[in-house]
Amino acid sequence: MRFLLLFATSILLGAPVPPAHTVKPFGEEFPSLDSLAVGAWWEPRPAAKGKKKGAASPGAPTMLVERDQVIAFALYTQQAGVLKLSAQLYPLYPEESKVARLEFKRDGQWIESAKTEVVFPGWSAHFRVEGWDGSKDVAYRVRHGEKAVFEGLVRRDPTDKDAIVIANMSCNSSRTTGARPEILDNLMRQNPDLLFFAGDQTYRHTEHTAGWIEFGLQFRDVMKDRPTICIPDDHDVGHPNLWGEGGKLSTVAGMADGGYFYPVTYVNMVQRQQSWHLPDAFDPTPVQRGISVFYTRLKVGGMDFAILEDRKFKSAPMGKIPPQGPRPDHVTDEKYDPKSIDLPGLQLLGDRQLKFLAAWSEDWVGVRHKAVLSASAFCGAVHMHGGKDSRLLADLDCNGWPQKGRDEALRALRRVQAVHLCGDQHLAVTVKHGIESFGDGPYSLTSPALVNTIYGRWWHPKDEKAGPNAVVGSPLPWTGDFLDGLGNRMSVIAYANPGNVQDERQRADGYGLARFQMAKQSVIFECWPRFSDSRKGDSQQFPGWPQTFALADNDGRKPTGFLPSVDLPAGPAVVQVVSEQTGETLYVRRLEGGKAFAAPVFGPGKYTVKIGVDRPDQRTLTAQEPVAR
Repeated sequence: MRFLLLFATSILLGAPVPPAHTVKPFGEEFPSLDSLAVGAWWEPRPAAKGKKKGAASPGAPTMLVERDQVIAFALYTQQAGVLKLSAQLYPLYPEESKVARLEFKRDGQWIESAKTEVVFPGWSAHFRVEGWDGSKDVAYRVRHGEKAVFEGLVRRDPTDKDAIVIANMSCNSSRTTGARPEILDNLMRQNPDLLFFAGDQTYRHTEHTAGWIEFGLQFRDVMKDRPTICIPDDHDVGHPNLWGEGGKLSTVAGMADGGYFYPVTYVNMVQRQQSWHLPDAFDPTPVQRGISVFYTRLKVGGMDFAILEDRKFKSAPMGKIPPQGPRPDHVTDEKYDPKSIDLPGLQLLGDRQLKFLAAWSEDWVGVRHKAVLSASAFCGAVHMHGGKDSRLLADLDCNGWPQKGRDEALRALRRVQAVHLCGDQHLAVTVKHGIESFGDGPYSLTSPALVNTIYGRWWHPKDEKAGPNAVVGSPLPWTGDFLDGLGNRMSVIAYANPGNVQDERQRADGYGLARFQMAKQSVIFECWPRFSDSRKGDSQQFPGWPQTFALADNDGRKPTGFLPSVDLPAGPAVVQVVSEQTGETLYVRRLEGGKAFAAPVFGPGKYTVKIGVDRPDQRTLTAQEPVAR
């Protein structure tokens, strides 16, 4: 009714009629997509027909709020003199201003810095501030109209801190509505330097704006005052699983044919809402049909985080591999050969992201250590899917498939001794990956589901035996070296199986922390249950955590020889070693300068050694061969 009155009034007054795209911005085929935030969103909606009570997620939060509350939350990053900040607004009435304003507090006074249009669909506002001084804390506030205000703090870059802490989170069930006070209380006490939400921030598949606002309300008190990375995963864009196939159109149920099912405008809206505030993409060229990309890097306190889109370029199983189970993406035949589904032409990260990781590995400006962030794990560290009796040999939705692509990705991490942080699997695990042999790859922490009412998973070997090289003294029975169902090597260090999934305190909900200790050159992995109390110390963590690893051990290869010793430049130095036979970069390392360095190698042959200060670009030595020591 309100919309009709506004329509009639606009005609009488000669004002512009609200354009048609405000009613159906995603086309005639999807008239109800994001319906809680488009069209006459303020009108009461009839209940969906044909749905049993309790069959879907409980209702999203109302989009009708007092007009001084229309700014729901904000999130930001700052790097290299550029601040990028996104503010998420509730839907606005047609007659309301579509402009948001950004102010900073300088010398006790609020000073307006920028104005920007509120983007529809999605109702997000985006600010880019050049010439940002990252060495100072600066209070900010976003404003709309006369009364709506949202305040926070842009933190200075903590370059003087010895420990940089990142919170690792994912899978925030929409079936459990309301606040997340236990998680928020712990996070506020633990005070991470960076937040990483690895995906599935909402499971409201066709109502992302409402689901995103719901997520923001749950976590805004911790996001508003610290840099935040959000990357959308499959459920955020309305999929049960996602094989992006470079942006093609998916046309079958389950989307196992690859690509995106919902319109490009919807996919891009989701990505804009969640990830616009990240530093500019390494290569912003859209993929097929104009779907945007956001893979990039973020430096915080000397840590350099590569942010990957590990589903956007990934090949789909349907029509490309022989069926191995009841679904194209599930393997249940224990007699199958893993090599039968690791076929030529299949991709995981894709050439573009591998090129990005190669360039990232050589750039150490302002960097002490590196890590990689993505949605899902590079292995299938799961046996039971959906229920304790639902054993599945392999799930191709994990990044253990395709195996050659998985190995390429892990070699890129190993090249710079980077750990991997991810989520998606609904099961917390710490593993050490193996590529050519057990233990030669990097460590990985997969976060548990923040709220795990969507899909339980368990690590439970069929023979109920530990693997070789089990963790000595572990409270967990099934650690050690294993092959996952795809034939990938992995050393399981810890896992957090759910107990009674009907009891929210036994579902293994929670989150991870990674503490990068700069002076010690080590990392501590922590894993905290949702209902833990961090004030009581490490006893509150899941059994098997915390764990401490030397960052150098993310490259677990054993040297077979050493190249002739070279003198490094004074100050921090960078050394790159390249095989002249294959052209492959063995590694790029940040080293203490002013010393001699004998580069380890892992086989016979000739090598090129490149040396520099922040990049390996100042001195090149060719035809280097291992020498006796």
